[in-house]
Amino acid sequence: MLMTIALILLVLWALGVFAFKVTAGVIHLLLIVAIVVGLIQLFRGRRTV
Repeated sequence: MLMTIALILLVLWALGVFAFKVTAGVIHLLLIVAIVVGLIQLFRGRRTV
Protein backbone atom coordinates (compact mmCIF):
# COMPACT_ATOMS: atom_id res chain seq x y z
CA MET A 1 0.00 0.00 0.00
CA LEU A 2 2.69 2.48 0.98
CA MET A 3 4.81 1.55 -2.01
CA THR A 4 1.85 2.26 -4.30
CA ILE A 5 1.44 5.70 -2.74
CA ALA A 6 5.17 6.37 -3.16
CA LEU A 7 5.00 5.33 -6.81
CA ILE A 8 1.99 7.57 -7.47
CA LEU A 9 3.72 10.52 -5.81
CA LEU A 10 6.87 9.96 -7.86
CA VAL A 11 4.83 9.87 -11.08
CA LEU A 12 3.05 13.09 -10.10
CA TRP A 13 6.41 14.67 -9.34
CA ALA A 14 7.80 13.64 -12.72
CA LEU A 15 4.71 15.00 -14.49
CA GLY A 16 5.08 18.26 -12.62
CA VAL A 17 8.72 18.59 -13.55
CA PHE A 18 8.45 17.68 -17.22
CA ALA A 19 4.91 18.56 -18.29
CA PHE A 20 3.13 21.16 -16.21
CA LYS A 21 5.80 23.47 -14.78
CA VAL A 22 4.12 23.42 -11.37
CA THR A 23 5.48 25.61 -8.61
CA ALA A 24 8.87 24.34 -7.52
CA GLY A 25 7.84 24.02 -3.87
CA VAL A 26 4.97 21.66 -4.69
CA ILE A 27 7.19 19.47 -6.85
CA HIS A 28 9.83 19.13 -4.16
CA LEU A 29 7.20 18.53 -1.50
CA LEU A 30 5.82 15.61 -3.53
CA LEU A 31 9.32 14.23 -3.98
CA ILE A 32 10.09 14.44 -0.26
CA VAL A 33 6.80 12.76 0.67
CA ALA A 34 7.43 9.98 -1.87
CA ILE A 35 10.92 9.37 -0.50
CA VAL A 36 9.69 9.30 3.11
CA VAL A 37 6.90 6.86 2.27
CA GLY A 38 9.36 4.66 0.37
CA LEU A 39 11.78 4.66 3.30
CA ILE A 40 9.00 3.78 5.74
CA GLN A 41 8.05 0.86 3.51
CA LEU A 42 11.68 -0.23 3.25
CA PHE A 43 12.28 -0.20 7.01
CA ARG A 44 8.95 -1.78 7.94
CA GLY A 45 9.15 -4.44 5.27
CA ARG A 46 6.55 -7.15 4.88
CA ARG A 47 5.55 -8.76 8.12
CA THR A 48 4.54 -12.38 8.00
CA VAL A 49 2.16 -13.89 10.49
